[in-house]
Amino acid sequence: MRRRLRGNVALRAVLLLCVVSVFAPSLVSSIKVVTPAELHASKGETVRLSCSFTSTSRPTSKMSVDWSYRPQTGGLPQSFFHFSSRAFPPEDGQFLGRIRWTGTPAKGDASISLINATLHDNGTYTCSVRNPPDVHGSPNSHTVLTVTPKAPSIRFSDVAVLLFLILLPSAVITLILIGRMLCPKKKKTQRSPIEVTEGEEYGVHAASTKEKMPTCCDLYLMDSEDEAEYYSLKKRPPLDEGYAESLC
Repeated sequence: MRRRLRGNVALRAVLLLCVVSVFAPSLVSSIKVVTPAELHASKGETVRLSCSFTSTSRPTSKMSVDWSYRPQTGGLPQSFFHFSSRAFPPEDGQFLGRIRWTGTPAKGDASISLINATLHDNGTYTCSVRNPPDVHGSPNSHTVLTVTPKAPSIRFSDVAVLLFLILLPSAVITLILIGRMLCPKKKKTQRSPIEVTEGEEYGVHAASTKEKMPTCCDLYLMDSEDEAEYYSLKKRPPLDEGYAESLC
């Protein structure tokens, strides 16, 4: 009987140890790091490499964050940023002066920003968080960044200037053509040099109707020769009728 009791106690102890060994790591090592699987950006932009973590222990001064980078062409990961109580940005390499710490450990945020992204920044970025005593679980997470050339953009001012340079000459030419169509030029009637009207042989011009004043349309469509002739006739003094009679 006693042997049976001892055997049952031993079996229960073994089962208890198995249960503790299975669930103990989950009770202590429950840290988990999460990052987006992929990020896309254009050349010259500022990219936020987001990284969040959850831990059963509150972040302390022992908590640390590390960011590493592996080029798209392959190779070993290169650590370029470290945080432990304060940020330690890269002091050399391709990320020099282009990394800014934007995380808040108290809120589970371990993000950084990549300034002025270039095509050489394409690759895999790994965020690693350590928060003792949580040293197990999933302390790492990876993000693949793809940087593409920036598409050329046309500003509204450039379009407006281009339309102005095209439409303005077209509008002027159209108005001129419409004016030519609505106000056709009158043909000059030429008289034979031997043709003499009554009274001209004695130096007296026949009485004519009142001179018709040219319209704005006629002046606009008048040639340079017509303009010179028009203004010379306008400046010529009128013929004295008494002088004409004395000639008779």
